[in-house]
Amino acid sequence: MTFDIRQLQAIVKESGTMLRDARAADGGVEQKPGEANFVTEFDVKIQQFLEEKLSNMIPDATFFGEEDTDGNQSGRLGEGFTFIIDPIDGTTNFLFDCRYSCISVAVAWGGALVAGCIYNPYLNQMYLAVRGLGCYLNGRRLKMEDLPVEQGIVAFSCARYNDDNVKLLFDVVQNLFHRCLAIRSGGSAALDLAKIASGSHVAYVEMLLQPYDYAAAAVMIEEAGGRILQMDGKPITLDRPCSILAGTKSAVAQILKTIREEKEK
Repeated sequence: MTFDIRQLQAIVKESGTMLRDARAADGGVEQKPGEANFVTEFDVKIQQFLEEKLSNMIPDATFFGEEDTDGNQSGRLGEGFTFIIDPIDGTTNFLFDCRYSCISVAVAWGGALVAGCIYNPYLNQMYLAVRGLGCYLNGRRLKMEDLPVEQGIVAFSCARYNDDNVKLLFDVVQNLFHRCLAIRSGGSAALDLAKIASGSHVAYVEMLLQPYDYAAAAVMIEEAGGRILQMDGKPITLDRPCSILAGTKSAVAQILKTIREEKEK
């Protein structure tokens, strides 16, 4: 099981240039199922670009991407390499030129995550992690300090098209609001999760995300010394969506307790 991590990084960075130079107004926008759930012409173009380049890199690889392209296996992870792709994480931000979106690509081997790459082209920030070899931001190795909720920023997200159990989410966030230093919601789950690995965020919660939203960041968080699991404490899933709780080990333990307490009210 080998692949060229430098080549992966170069491909993702090249696709990020496409995102940086794009403007949503210059392409078509379509509504996907659910409230405020959009896909742009650039989402599809970037995913197709990644599939072509990554296929050249590993010819027998399979793809699990957000958009409906010819190469997309739609959640089925192959026995060999699978690339899990979100071509524009933060599409609504992209639509309104908020400039807080990214390219996210995870690598799985035999159904297990082995690497992740997240690129924010607006700030030229390249997050990279390889299982067993650490997590890096622009070449600088990241190691999280095990801070509690009270000593950091907590991020959360709640997409309009994922509104199941939204009351529980906001009850938990309100509880954390009174305990942490600040609450943030950036609009890109992948970037918000990557910021846990870099130490900018102490924790992140969300009721429902797709694997391509969190797969790359999951490797980063674990390699940097943190934890990522579901809000009920179960392991994350790669073949279907799930809730996400991620952060430092101390913060995750605190928030699991908070979730149990909110459920019992």
